[in-house]
Amino acid sequence: MTSHLRGEVIQLYKNLLYLGREYPKGAEYFRLRLRAAFEKNKDVQDPEKIKELIGRGQFVVKELEALYYLRKYRAMKKRYYEDGES
Repeated sequence: MTSHLRGEVIQLYKNLLYLGREYPKGAEYFRLRLRAAFEKNKDVQDPEKIKELIGRGQFVVKELEALYYLRKYRAMKKRYYEDGES
């Protein structure tokens, strides 16, 4: 693996680990699943396959961010509207 791709993989791992702190099932659950996913692909040597996996990881980052924004939106909506209103 080239050092450039290695740096991207490490940055992705750190970013996902940071985002996992707020995961609904708990940070420890997320960390264990994240580690298992990265360990499963640790022997991949093909740069194209590594780029594909990084792309999949970036998609997961976007999905987590959307999940957190939705949760935040729902919490704010609850504060400003009665339970009966939508």
